[in-house]
Amino acid sequence: MTESSPLEIGNDDLRLRVLPRLGGGIAAFDWIGHGDSVPLMRPWIEGGAADPNRLACYPLLPWSNRVAHGGFFYGERRVALERNRTDEPWPIHGHGWQREWTVANHEDQVLVLTMEEASHEGYSYRALLGYRLDGDALRVRLRVTNTGAVSLPFGLGLHPFFPLHGGARLHAPATSVWLNDGDSPLPVERVVPPETWDFSRPRALPAGGLNHAFQGWTGDATIEWPGVGLRLGIHADLDTYVLYVPSGEAFFCFEPVDHPINAFHLPGGPVANGMTNLAPGTSLERSFAFRVENLHGCMS
Repeated sequence: MTESSPLEIGNDDLRLRVLPRLGGGIAAFDWIGHGDSVPLMRPWIEGGAADPNRLACYPLLPWSNRVAHGGFFYGERRVALERNRTDEPWPIHGHGWQREWTVANHEDQVLVLTMEEASHEGYSYRALLGYRLDGDALRVRLRVTNTGAVSLPFGLGLHPFFPLHGGARLHAPATSVWLNDGDSPLPVERVVPPETWDFSRPRALPAGGLNHAFQGWTGDATIEWPGVGLRLGIHADLDTYVLYVPSGEAFFCFEPVDHPINAFHLPGGPVANGMTNLAPGTSLERSFAFRVENLHGCMS
């Protein structure tokens, strides 16, 4: 095993492999309940590109998705954010996904990572990312503490990539969706989900090109893969998700987050749109669970 090899935790039903050096992200999350290994998230190709967007999942902090204009005003203070991808016009997904994380604890079914970020102009914080296998479920904790000198809005989430497995069905009730402009994509109007995007009942994913934030989510969702006979239940203490269905790919992203795209610039500002004002020394924590169910019989 090399220094950059994934760390593994596992039990009789699940196996999780994590890359601390690559954003603390998940390299693979598999169900092994019947002896066969079935990916529950799109696996990272070992030895492939060191790009977090090739991972199975990575953390989002201290914000999710794009921030227009390279930053924002908070009160009278301008907070500048660096562009962090050459193929994106605006800063995206915060810092955690592009940083190396430190292993704080590694046991058979538990892995805890930490990282610190310091900036004189922008965000300074300490973060914790915990993975734990609990029977048929993966539980994830994400916590951030403001170590800076001023209060700032913080937001958290996860960015999983799920395989289609020949045809996925999604159930994720939400009361509204943000329509995007034609380019960025940045939200411009919040509406009731149209019929093809109404996941209040399980339905097949729509045609590619979808990349929108849904709000009024119940915090519970399911992904069903009839082709492999599995269902994945998702629970998060959040009310927003971003659904990304790219054209011509064998994956989609269902991202549980606490704020929509570009929340800093939406009417009312970041806190009114789900972010949390953290004074120096205060913390924000979110929790997530991914529970697998075998549709063809009892779990082993």
